[in-house]
Amino acid sequence: MIHEPQYITPEGHARLVEELRHLKEVRRSEVAEMIREAKEAGDISENAGYDEAKEKQAFVEGRINELEDLLKHASIIEGKGGKDVIGLGSTLVVEEVDGDGAREKFRLVGSAEADPTKGLISNISPLGKALLGKKVGDRAKITTPDGGSLTFAVLQVL
Repeated sequence: MIHEPQYITPEGHARLVEELRHLKEVRRSEVAEMIREAKEAGDISENAGYDEAKEKQAFVEGRINELEDLLKHASIIEGKGGKDVIGLGSTLVVEEVDGDGAREKFRLVGSAEADPTKGLISNISPLGKALLGKKVGDRAKITTPDGGSLTFAVLQVL
């Protein structure tokens, strides 16, 4: 299977490594204990606690596999855009043109660590794609899901 590189910041990489460590060293044993306790409770064929513990085990193991694969293919980025051009790792301030004048600060990251609620936008999102390669003073136009459009002015690249 051919994998695309997973672009990730050093901070995002550290968070994922810590999550993986926690899942392997803490959660696995917690879930194993839940399964053991449920088995001791008797017949597992009609044991809701056992079923729930097995579901948690499947989730934990699935997340461990996902994180190991992601980290295996991770390509760590460090502000590749610099102060002039927006690239992966760039932090920038934009303003919606014809909007209310509100400014928004984002960091452009890979999809593996994107979280718009925390100001981390993916390089493959419509806004992320539109902003890549832009400079202060440039505008980026995106098409909204309803077919409209939004234009953002780049105010700062930090």
